[in-house]
Amino acid sequence: MKLHFTKMHGAGNDYIYVNCFVENIPEPEQVAKIVSDRHFGIGSDGLVLIMPSDTADVRMRMFNADGSEGKMCGNASRCVGKYVYENGLVRKTEITMETLSGIKRLFLEVENDKVKSVTVDMGRPVLTPSLIPVLGNGDSFIGQPVMVNDICYRMTAVSMGNPHSVIFCGEVAFLPLAEMGPDFENLPIFPERVNTEFVRVIDQKMLEMRVWERGSGETLACGTGACASAVAAVLNGYCKQGEEITVKLLGGELKITYTTEGRVMMRGSATHVFDGVINLA
Repeated sequence: MKLHFTKMHGAGNDYIYVNCFVENIPEPEQVAKIVSDRHFGIGSDGLVLIMPSDTADVRMRMFNADGSEGKMCGNASRCVGKYVYENGLVRKTEITMETLSGIKRLFLEVENDKVKSVTVDMGRPVLTPSLIPVLGNGDSFIGQPVMVNDICYRMTAVSMGNPHSVIFCGEVAFLPLAEMGPDFENLPIFPERVNTEFVRVIDQKMLEMRVWERGSGETLACGTGACASAVAAVLNGYCKQGEEITVKLLGGELKITYTTEGRVMMRGSATHVFDGVINLA
């Protein structure tokens, strides 16, 4: 089986994109594992299917490198917006996109018929523990003490369509995430596993972040993670609601605003890397 694909990235968070308006993938979970392998496949953080939708302009399904399906990916959302516009699937600068975490709105900045940047309305963050989900008492899980390998961390749990735990640290550059990440991902208090962001507050308008994504490991960027980190920074008093926050990631920068109306807006680039064909034996 020959599969035509496009590789794209948002701030270094790279996925393999397949146009399912014309292609058919019967077992995307297995295909995700094959194409994501950086030694024996194409190499990516996962697989994204761009599909027709009955309820929106386009539908996105995303699969992590281990084959598990995710509900939402902010960086992939921007790339989908760029893809459908530049390939003529949806010729609008305001696009609705169906995901497992609901319908998202994309706002495209177009210059010379090319998408320069995309702003995604990520919706309202979910702070209710049972809906994130995280096992905890009360109406929220903000700055709660959590023991991981006999070390106490202050953790804030947020869902942006997928569960996140945010840890504020004095330094993130030298953290051994390959060793720490799996222990956070599989904490028993998160029944669906969790993405974990380790965040350094630079000032009220800038954060530095590294991320361990469930099912993928450390990635260069995570859009929903950047959103969760900005929300957590506001909730913990480090940043101000209604002001744009720059989140510095290993792969680049994202601009996040937790609006006074309670919605999260994410702005950033989307980059086409190359097109290709892979033979799936």
